[in-house]
Amino acid sequence: MSVSYRTGVRCGERFTSYPELFGDAMRAARGLRELGVGEGDRVALLLRNSIEFLEASVATVPLGAAAVPINWHWRGEEIAYALTDSRAKALVASADLWPAIAASVPAGVTSVLVPDDDAPAQGFGEAGAPAGGDGAPPPAGVPAGALWWPRWLAGNEPLGEPPSATAPSSVIYTSGTTGVPKGVVRKPSTDAQRDEVRALFGEIFRLAPGERTVIPAPMYHSAPNAYVQSALMRGMDITLMRGFDAEEFLRIVQDHRITVVQMVPTMFVRLLALPERVRSRYDLSSLRWVVHAAAPCAPHVKRAMIDWLGPIVAEYYGGTETGPVTFCTSEEWLAHPGTVGRALDRATVRVVDADGRQLAPGESGEVFMRLEILSDFTYEGDEAKRRAVEREGLISCGDIGYLDADGYLYLNDRSSDMVISGGVNIYPAEIEACLLSLAGVRDCAVFGIPDDEFGESLAAYVEPHEGANLTAEQVREHVRSRLASYKAPRVVELTDALPREDSGKIFKRRLREPYWRGRARAI
Repeated sequence: MSVSYRTGVRCGERFTSYPELFGDAMRAARGLRELGVGEGDRVALLLRNSIEFLEASVATVPLGAAAVPINWHWRGEEIAYALTDSRAKALVASADLWPAIAASVPAGVTSVLVPDDDAPAQGFGEAGAPAGGDGAPPPAGVPAGALWWPRWLAGNEPLGEPPSATAPSSVIYTSGTTGVPKGVVRKPSTDAQRDEVRALFGEIFRLAPGERTVIPAPMYHSAPNAYVQSALMRGMDITLMRGFDAEEFLRIVQDHRITVVQMVPTMFVRLLALPERVRSRYDLSSLRWVVHAAAPCAPHVKRAMIDWLGPIVAEYYGGTETGPVTFCTSEEWLAHPGTVGRALDRATVRVVDADGRQLAPGESGEVFMRLEILSDFTYEGDEAKRRAVEREGLISCGDIGYLDADGYLYLNDRSSDMVISGGVNIYPAEIEACLLSLAGVRDCAVFGIPDDEFGESLAAYVEPHEGANLTAEQVREHVRSRLASYKAPRVVELTDALPREDSGKIFKRRLREPYWRGRARAI
């Protein structure tokens, strides 16, 4: 039975209408301007999926500033890097995260703390301190210099100025293999580009006024972030999930009559793992479009989703740097099983060998691509990295694949070591650097291995110093204590000698290949 609702944004038990959301966003804009945030500045967001995430994002627009969403699973050094590299002038953060990150916030960055009623008690070191919901006083122990979102917001008059014509896109930090993430800074779009991108998003995602959607993925990732911003600007009804729970997702689709949604393959795996009696309990008849991306989808999983939901499962491929470049419907995928789609209009996809020679259909090489209507980008503070990913005007995200005779793209490997686990990019170089700081570790190699639920998980091969008494759990705990928990390797192997090339470089492929043997692709 459907619940009653108004069109707006809901998260858990909370709901806000669009006039309320934009009103609070303009109050936040006034407050940010008084903190010195202006055109070209950055506002970091360390927030779980929440109404405040959207309000803070919208608040940057009339100022000509950019939001910088940060993965809240990251730890101190990771967060400090993103705040420093992005030159954030202010930080809006979930209050319960503050104690773990306080020491990592650079001097001069003003922090605004958001109460989180669903999180553990926000006592700032005082057990049992009240969470302090909307309008309530801040909990005891709020650090000096930090602002409390409800009180700060209530003290600001809405900013009555029109949006800046040069309002930039959010700066998204994406992973690579260099040991640190890269901030993707999109150059300003022309009016024509904005109109064309808006039309393309409407086509791929079926976004339009009157549609109803749910956001099941973290909004600090580029695809969910772009998707929810597009839905917001169209006035669609939006339900935010705090975290993905398969049965709760089905309940939301039924109760809120969800019509369109963007997902990642890991979510498909979890949905299909539900017993049939549980899946059949929910009415999904309102759902008319499911689009997925971010990681390879196993063919048997994709086919099972189409069998269950019907031919409403579409797919696109691209990267934070490129935007979507290929697309395929269920019908196209069934005719070309395993494809990630064919180049969109105004997109170019080319497969080349190491010398840049374009390869024939069926020949695997590095995939280069570009979407003409998307404005160009750079990496924050690193033009050399930006130049390194381009060849003849096309961009590579490091994937290896091939085109078939009909122009459909298939992915089967990556030129870099980057691992995609559950749609999240993980760079082994960072984890290897962490492990080398563990006493007793002489050398190590981290790489991706198959995982039926997440697509890939991490394996670490560790070569200890002679006489060192390391255990696999010590290796995992060392990573967990310094990096996000999802970066801890699932498989840890201790070995007397890692395989090496004549140069001394570790033969990582020799370690990786046995895990992928017999599979159609190596990602």
